[in-house]
Amino acid sequence: MQQEHHTQVTAEELAQAFEEEAAPVDLSHHGWEDWGTLALFWLMVGCVFLQFFTRYALNNSLAWTEEIASNTLVVVVFMGAAMCVRTSRHIQVDVLYHYLPAGAAKRLSLAVDVIRVGFFAYASWLMWRYVAIVADERMTTVNLPRSWFFYLVFVAFVLMLLRSVQVLVQNQRRGYSVLEHPEKFDTPGA
Repeated sequence: MQQEHHTQVTAEELAQAFEEEAAPVDLSHHGWEDWGTLALFWLMVGCVFLQFFTRYALNNSLAWTEEIASNTLVVVVFMGAAMCVRTSRHIQVDVLYHYLPAGAAKRLSLAVDVIRVGFFAYASWLMWRYVAIVADERMTTVNLPRSWFFYLVFVAFVLMLLRSVQVLVQNQRRGYSVLEHPEKFDTPGA
């Protein structure tokens, strides 16, 4: 077992660490869907906190907060999926690409990209049909249409479709995908 080594730090060195200039923050690699998802996430957190506070502090819970929070969670999941499509961060198995010849790996990667575009096109169409079927449903606790949330999920599927086309084009221009060279995608904005 290795012995841990701790360097002594003086109080002055510690105080100077707080005075050092922080590195500039680069938010340019975030897409607009990242910010929308973040806003929806905090709306959901606010609803959950309000539910918790009214239930345990006031002993009189607000019923509508749970329904809004659960519907918002669904939208956050699908908008987050769109973020993952843009950055190629969905779960993938790339070990096969290490053993395939370069030409076969490239063709298989292209096939994955094309299938992904087809899948999101079909899923978008299905979601559009689903929204049309349930468009008149109202929420149980609040007299608002549930279609608001369904339309946001539809937008997320369309965004996944558009981002998958964007990833396909980028992979073709670059000459490789994350499946072929995952190490080149470890930095943000890659």
